[in-house]
Amino acid sequence: MLTRSLWHGTSVPALGLGAWPIGGHFTFEGMAGGYGDVDESQAIRAIQAAVDAGIRFFDTAQIYGAGHSEILLGRALRGRNDVRIATKVGHRMDRQRRDVTGVTLDPAEIEISLEASLHRLGRDRIDLVHLHVGDAPFEAAERIFDRLDLWVAQGRLGAWGWSTDDPARAAFLPGRPNFRCVQLGSNVFDPNLAGLDVVRDAGRIAVIRSPLAMGLLGGRHSAATRFDPQDIRAQSFPWLTWFQDGRIAPAALAKLEAVQELLRVGGRSLTQGAIGWLWAKCPVSLPIPGFKSAAQVIDLAGALDRGPLPADVMDEIEAALGRGPRAPAV
Repeated sequence: MLTRSLWHGTSVPALGLGAWPIGGHFTFEGMAGGYGDVDESQAIRAIQAAVDAGIRFFDTAQIYGAGHSEILLGRALRGRNDVRIATKVGHRMDRQRRDVTGVTLDPAEIEISLEASLHRLGRDRIDLVHLHVGDAPFEAAERIFDRLDLWVAQGRLGAWGWSTDDPARAAFLPGRPNFRCVQLGSNVFDPNLAGLDVVRDAGRIAVIRSPLAMGLLGGRHSAATRFDPQDIRAQSFPWLTWFQDGRIAPAALAKLEAVQELLRVGGRSLTQGAIGWLWAKCPVSLPIPGFKSAAQVIDLAGALDRGPLPADVMDEIEAALGRGPRAPAV
């Protein structure tokens, strides 16, 4: 089984899960920021099914459901000290209204928010914290990281990182031993090779968000899909390029049509192929696809049995998408 070395001599299987979808409704910049309705009991069963299937890394953020995602992870993983939980900081929120109200880069305020995360997670230690403001100024970020180093020294935090797609920020502070991870977007459609290369060269783990292109590579959506107005995929965020007007964008559908059978090589499901593509592309990648149900996580965990896509299939995918030949993963 593929694994990723973390810190303090620990390792986890090379597939985690992202807990954004199970957070449920919240608003961000006045628009829906979640993935619609969530059945809490189903979400907890899904988390437990993931652990049974071998998953040992879960990623969340304070803003997902305005804290609700952390609460559900805490309930489902109570007593599971072998499971690593990562969360993200850098935003203010109104828990009662489930609304993200702005950005904060004040280390003292972030420290207070981490105390709240510990309470919601039901733990006395957080394994990993990412700064959730991808374009934060370097000086402000360093002040936050200085404070997080104190938490590591106190044994209340395992390590920290930055959720950013900017290569310069991914390579920031090369001498800081607690800067262990960079969370960045990457998938078959938008590889972000420059970011992956920087993270690899810096000796950090690439925690991959949107490995399934927000569900586009999940195998459940088509041209007929209409997303609920309470689903983030129905919103008009400028970075939401795979969707438009509550539907999958035609260009994204064309890319899916071009590669979906190639991703199913060797009996893989579409999701397993999408994860295998990332493993073949980047040897330090730790994808964190989202989930809502036990069936989804069992399918995703099956990727661990199948591993990276073969090199010849990787080349065929690049050709099908009109890109150059595969760069070898080193």
